[in-house]
Amino acid sequence: MHALPPLPIDEALPRLLAALEAGTRAVLVAPPGAGKTTRVPLALLDAVWRADGRIIVLEPRRLAARAAARQMARLLGEEVGETVGYRVRLDSRISARTRIEVVTEGVFTRQILGDPALDGIAAVIFDEFHERSLDGDLGLALAIDGSVLREDLRILVMSATMDGSRVASLLGSAPVIESRGRAFPVETRYLGNDPLQRMEDQVTAAVLGALRSEVGSALVFLPGQAEIARVAERLGGRVPTDVDIAPLYGQLSPADQDRAVQSALPGRRKVVLATSIAETSLTIEGVRVVVDSGFSRVPAYEPATGLTTLETRRVSRASADQRRGRAGRIEPGVCYRLWSEGQTAGLAPFDTPEILAADLSSLVLDLASWGIHDPGTLAFLDPPPTPAWVEAVALLQALDALDEAGRITAHGRALARLPLHPRFAHMIHAAADEGTAATAAAIAVLLTERGLGGDATDLERRLERFRADAGPRAREARSLAQRWTRLAGAKEAREPPAELGRHLARAYPDRVAQAAGAPGRFRLANGRAAILEETDALARERFLVVTDITGTAANGRIRAAARIDRETIQDLFASHIEEETTLAFDRPSGSVRARRVRRLGALRLEEVAAAIDDPDAASEALAAGIAERGIGKLPWTRDQLALRSRATYLRGQMGDQWPDLSDNALARDGAAWLVPHIHGKTQASAITTEDLSGALFDLLPWERRAEIERMLPSHFDAPSGSRLPIDYEAENGPALEIRVQELFGLATHPAIADGRIPLLLILLSPAHRPIQTTRDLPGFWRGSWKDVARDLKGRYPRHHWPDDPLAATATNRAKPRGT
Repeated sequence: MHALPPLPIDEALPRLLAALEAGTRAVLVAPPGAGKTTRVPLALLDAVWRADGRIIVLEPRRLAARAAARQMARLLGEEVGETVGYRVRLDSRISARTRIEVVTEGVFTRQILGDPALDGIAAVIFDEFHERSLDGDLGLALAIDGSVLREDLRILVMSATMDGSRVASLLGSAPVIESRGRAFPVETRYLGNDPLQRMEDQVTAAVLGALRSEVGSALVFLPGQAEIARVAERLGGRVPTDVDIAPLYGQLSPADQDRAVQSALPGRRKVVLATSIAETSLTIEGVRVVVDSGFSRVPAYEPATGLTTLETRRVSRASADQRRGRAGRIEPGVCYRLWSEGQTAGLAPFDTPEILAADLSSLVLDLASWGIHDPGTLAFLDPPPTPAWVEAVALLQALDALDEAGRITAHGRALARLPLHPRFAHMIHAAADEGTAATAAAIAVLLTERGLGGDATDLERRLERFRADAGPRAREARSLAQRWTRLAGAKEAREPPAELGRHLARAYPDRVAQAAGAPGRFRLANGRAAILEETDALARERFLVVTDITGTAANGRIRAAARIDRETIQDLFASHIEEETTLAFDRPSGSVRARRVRRLGALRLEEVAAAIDDPDAASEALAAGIAERGIGKLPWTRDQLALRSRATYLRGQMGDQWPDLSDNALARDGAAWLVPHIHGKTQASAITTEDLSGALFDLLPWERRAEIERMLPSHFDAPSGSRLPIDYEAENGPALEIRVQELFGLATHPAIADGRIPLLLILLSPAHRPIQTTRDLPGFWRGSWKDVARDLKGRYPRHHWPDDPLAATATNRAKPRGT
């Protein structure tokens, strides 16, 4: 090994080596720039306990894994793949001589699931554990659980910005070794934030200002690829001629990523526009300036919908410190922050651990294959949240990977052998059974390796471009798809053309979507709504399979989808499609109509007219429709209406022991009172007055009717012999319209309810026009009658208008008989 330049981590190495000599677990806390990623694995090569075992170093990202392996190989004066190698998805540099393997966390998960004892491995180092990725948390939990098979296995957790004591407790009170701070100081300058200006414009101004006032290269942190492209466009032609612009994000090819992190050419500077991929485990030579937008794009999982969407959020203080530290790796630097100093205190202390905000389907399947059904039995720094766990179990059961008790099935074990999300593993295995696994594997790699095939919404276009792409990244991706095909037990063969939507529907049964209204609006099987631009080629399709959505559950925007037809959906999900006959009241025709509906989740795949075969349900639907249309439109007779009015009035006077038979009351609960009396009927026009009589008899039995007749008679028997109806719905109480001469001789006021309620008398002229209203007939005779009689004599001279009405004989004629 060449003589190494001193780094802050060097003073901590003796203590770390001693701790791992005395025990099998340790925690190393070293700030950014200390050199832990490359120095610690090399220092462990000569440890006696290592013997000839390999050292596995876990990195959160492929870029960091490759860079760390190259740097360690360079320090040894070797090529990558000799003593130090790496193993990441789509790329591997390992040989029989390799003793330090730098791997991504997902690769390690597959490794330990396949070999719980980790034979031939002396130590596992979890680098940058503060990032708290889901694979990192799972890998550590499995390593701790599997160490019962390997008491000599060393486990080292290294972190920059986290509470080492929590991890030490998780490791069984392991010793915590701390290293001093970064090698060089970094000055922080706060530029503030203008909410009225686009982020890209503010970042561009900050970069141009930094290039004018500072020397060296710059590392610029932006949320995502779109912002990187816009800033690169704004900087083009405005930076000094000796400055190169280098994008850096996960969707770039490994070669492009490596070029971005390499030193600038002699006499030149570079501006690296990066996502959070450049926060940790990475030294970009020549960088002494950092410009931090203060935002990152992170996945957010919604258990209620089963969807993971990308959200742009403020970085945590820990991430901001990590970014700031990039400026002090090789010499004193400066960090420009696009927010105010006071806003820093308002940032979250740490990023949310992925296990608390992620889709847990892969974790649940991995644990099931490990034999764990209860996550509480494993050592997690933060236990998986119950809602996401339950949702993941439901998805895996839908994919036939778990049985009803949550135990892994044979199909589930086959899925777990593929280093893929269970959705894609299920898709490939199902395709293998019909001889189209190669196509399914190509789709899986297209969806998991962002950037392949372009960014068109239509996945058929992406797949065509991916298959035609002759570039190295596309070739490596196709090789990976071939390996997945073989892992699924399918042989490579020329396949018949397969519908893309058919494969994707197997992976995303909950995201099969149906057109819902205007072009571009869709409803997913899980009930969520999503939209496409109206001009998109897929906007007018009847059915889609959606694989990528951004935005909230109420305003999701489709980013990737493929067309599918109804016949394919019905073929794939025959056992999951529910069929029912629905009854609905058709208001214009006043009749009940039956429709047979076939559903897949929230989707209505088919709806046709059907015969009504459930008379009970039809009666309920008819009654409910009538209640909505209006009870008053039923064919009530005058006597029936009067009876209802009297019962309702009596309820108002004497309490709820009497029924409310008003229209509003009878319309409640879908007019259930009517159902038994219209059995078998499907049209409102078929309901008769006899049906209503039967219903009223149930509402008002005979004894109640007799009491009503006694207390609230329907008619008043006038002294003249006339029988006149009493209006119980009158605005001012029960009222009686009667010609005044029909009351001659009556000395008491007409009343109901055993004389307790006087009727409102509307006294009429012979022409049936109102002349007076009163609730005191005797008082009327004694008082205003003389004036009324004088007027009536002038208007109706042929009639008898006595001066003493109490002594006169009531009549319904012009004059009493005999006069």
